[in-house]
Amino acid sequence: MENEKINVLLVDDDVDLCALLSEFLEGDGFSVHAIHSGEDAVNTLLNSNQYDTVVLDIMMPGMSGLDVLRAVRAEKQTPILMLTGRGDDIDRIVGLEMGADDYLPKPCNPRELGARIRAIIRRTQQLKAPATVITELHGISLDIGARTASVKGRPITLTGAEFNALCLLMERAGQTISKQEMTQEVLSRPLEAYDRAMDVHISRIRQKLSAVGVNNVIKSIRKVGYQMLTSPQSQK
Repeated sequence: MENEKINVLLVDDDVDLCALLSEFLEGDGFSVHAIHSGEDAVNTLLNSNQYDTVVLDIMMPGMSGLDVLRAVRAEKQTPILMLTGRGDDIDRIVGLEMGADDYLPKPCNPRELGARIRAIIRRTQQLKAPATVITELHGISLDIGARTASVKGRPITLTGAEFNALCLLMERAGQTISKQEMTQEVLSRPLEAYDRAMDVHISRIRQKLSAVGVNNVIKSIRKVGYQMLTSPQSQK
């Protein structure tokens, strides 16, 4: 994708903001299509595979950004970056819990938005590896080339951020990885103050593993980070 334009769908009811962000992003080498309603966004995303990533405002009249996220995630894993109000911590956490890959507070710096989009693309839509590499532990199997996951042959659906977080934990099983390092490796950005993104991604991974019978394999190390255990730990 290095020589191709990244196709971005920008979803926000603020027409002037869309025009401003589109102008900057297109000048920065992106291809941008703006949509101003949640309903139109869902119809577009569910009937097209042309977009590499979506920038989605949470606060829209009618069908909200969270409604759009829910509808899209039911069928597709297209990378989604949420635009949230600067103080809307609850909305950010809910968005991540519903499957958003990352978030950025509004008003946002267009240059930072471009950097975040490129970070998402690097970790979620990179070219597939020329040969399949399989990582296995606790019955969990990750196909690094195809970026697919399964547990004892049962597929599990992970977002790009979740896949990368689980892959990092499995590759370094038995080691404690700090939240700072995980945020940089998984989200391609520094850990920010009061940043809960990695906590939510880990929580979702645990839920998805638990749903297929794998429990207590990711340990939280208080005030430090996370560790993939080499053997399951009894629930305390």
